[in-house]
Amino acid sequence: MAAIQGVDGHLAAACDPHDSVGVLDDFGFDTRFFQEFERFDRHLDKVARRGEGVHYVSICSPNHLHDAHIRFALRNGADAICEKPLVINPWNIGPLEELAAETGRNIWTVLQLREHPTWRNLKALADASPQRLFQLELTTVTARGSWYQNSWKGNEERSGGLASNIGIHFFDALLWIFGPLESSELHVSSPATMSGYLRLERAEIRWFLSIEPRYLPTGSRVQGERSFRSLRVDGDELEFSGAFSKLHEGVYRSVLEGKGCGPSEARPAIELSRLLRSSETESGGVRRHSILRGEP
Repeated sequence: MAAIQGVDGHLAAACDPHDSVGVLDDFGFDTRFFQEFERFDRHLDKVARRGEGVHYVSICSPNHLHDAHIRFALRNGADAICEKPLVINPWNIGPLEELAAETGRNIWTVLQLREHPTWRNLKALADASPQRLFQLELTTVTARGSWYQNSWKGNEERSGGLASNIGIHFFDALLWIFGPLESSELHVSSPATMSGYLRLERAEIRWFLSIEPRYLPTGSRVQGERSFRSLRVDGDELEFSGAFSKLHEGVYRSVLEGKGCGPSEARPAIELSRLLRSSETESGGVRRHSILRGEP
């Protein structure tokens, strides 16, 4: 909603099964609100028939509903702006592209790390060194309580698991910067922690994802921080914990300019996430992340 406001958009209508949505008042007092999706659908159809239809539908629903809600947007004559992942499984992308072509509308996805200055600078560095094989270690710990596993986020069929729900932004950014996947190893796979090794065209990457608070560094726990993100490139630490507040606005500006990310850009990370969900774990040896090797 802040991104819509930031690009001078108007939030015409909103739908949420929960009614504790007083936050809407922060963005104006004329947003029509619906709890039932059917009444929301009827409202958009009525305003469209009056020539007052919406231009974009912003989809922030649980991951397993994205496919259906994208179809809803297209059939109501609007572009879809969908939070990650666009879909959980890659075979759902083709039919969506066909429907977009039939309706003449666009599908956009929110891959906000592509807007982050640290990652954009890293892409510029990689583009300037096409023959270089980079060595990376990615660590992201986003501590969550027991509610997480009891919500849709903890249900792999509804969220896609950690790889799709949390890792996909990082996988997308890495594939965007360093080229297509050549090989992958999965070293740890549980509902709360995943880790592995990727060989991309121009990088070798040891990665670690977790929602377990015990993996937060001591300094982060002392300061009461609930997340830790680290990216080491050839041994050098790149800071990217900050500068997150305006990333969605940057994505929405790109969409308005017709330069946003669509299904073809989203596909590689979705395919990788699917591969990780179906992979067997292996030891990995020296390719294991430093946390798994017991290193500081």
